[in-house]
This record gives sequence, structure tokens and C-alpha cells, in this order.
Amino acid sequence: MADENKTGAPKGARAEDTLVPEAEEIMGQAANGPSAEGEASDHFTEAMDELRRESEEMRQHMLRALAEAENVRRRAQRDLSDARQYAVTSFARDLLSVSDNFQRALQSVDNLNADDLPPEVKGLLDGVRMTERELASVFEKHGISVIEPNGEKFDPNKHQAMYEIENPDVPSGTVLQVAQTGAMIGDRVLRPAMVGVSKGGPKPNEAPKAANDANATDGGEA
Repeated sequence: MADENKTGAPKGARAEDTLVPEAEEIMGQAANGPSAEGEASDHFTEAMDELRRESEEMRQHMLRALAEAENVRRRAQRDLSDARQYAVTSFARDLLSVSDNFQRALQSVDNLNADDLPPEVKGLLDGVRMTERELASVFEKHGISVIEPNGEKFDPNKHQAMYEIENPDVPSGTVLQVAQTGAMIGDRVLRPAMVGVSKGGPKPNEAPKAANDANATDGGEA
């Protein structure tokens, strides 16, 4: 074996020749170390960003799902409420004819003196009045209200014009007569009121102007 000096190098070799490669290796590792750490940090940052994106996407999906579930719940609640309120629409519309007949029967005896009637007829008349009031109470209980538009502006959504009445003293399109009362169930028209509407008078938007002109004239004369 060749003799070695205290540095571990072969005999005859200089210490400087042995230290140079080791120094270069250490310097190379030192140079590569920060780069490797930087790459690892970049990978970690990218992974965290990806996790954040996935978390935000899941959050958005969850919020949309919750919103859709709430909309479904509200629609179901509204449909159930409508079903409860309007389920009797057809039945109530048929009962309106019964109510009309009760009112006609009572109107036919308005001019009669109850004291002149036989007890049997008087009792029958009282029974008809009680039945008519009870029917009106049942209508009210189920959200059915009467449309009595006499004197109001004609509304094609609630009224049905049967004829026109010439009257220059009231604005055109005013309900002057009610041939048959209408009815509402909730906020829906159960039956439109059949009415007679005025014509020949000022248009509704001209009536206030005409009244103001008349007042101004009277004030000037005074």
C-alpha cells in the first residue's frame, strides 16, 4: 500500500490537492440547497392555492344548494297556502247562485208589512233571512267578499259592463247601477260584478280639472 499522510491523502500528494474537490462539493451542495427549498416552497404554495380554490368552489356549490332548497320550501309553502284558500273556488262559485236566490226572495218582500203576514209566512221569512245571513257568514269565513262597485270607476278586471247610461253629470266610466254583485276569493275574482256604466260625462282625468275651473270661476265672480 502506498503510504498516506495525516490528511488521508496518498503519500507525496499535497494537502491543497485533496481539499479542493471537497470544497467544491460542499459549495455545490450549498448552492443547490436554497434552490431545492425554493422549489418545495413553490409546490406548497401551489397546493395551498389549489385547496383554497376547491374549498371556495365547494362553498359556492353549498350556498347554491341551500338557496335552491329554500326556494323549493317557499314555493311548496305558497302552493299549499293557495291550495287551502282556493280549493273551494268552484264550489263557492256555485253557491253564489244560491245566495243570489236568497237575496231575490228577500227583495221581493221588502215592501210587505211583516205584521200583516200570517204567522206561518212570517216564520218562513225569518228562516230565509237567517239562512241568508248564515251563508254570508260562511263566505266571509272562507275569504269570500262581495264586490259592490256602485259609484266606483269601472274596473275591467272586476266588473263586466252590461249596458251604458247617458249621464253628463258624472265622469264617463263610472258604475251607476249594479245588476248583479260580484265576488272575490282572496285576491282573485270569483265572479265579476255585472254593472251599468255612465257615458256622456267628462273623462275621469278631466273631472278634477273641470271642478277646479268651476271653483275658480265662482271665486272670481265673488
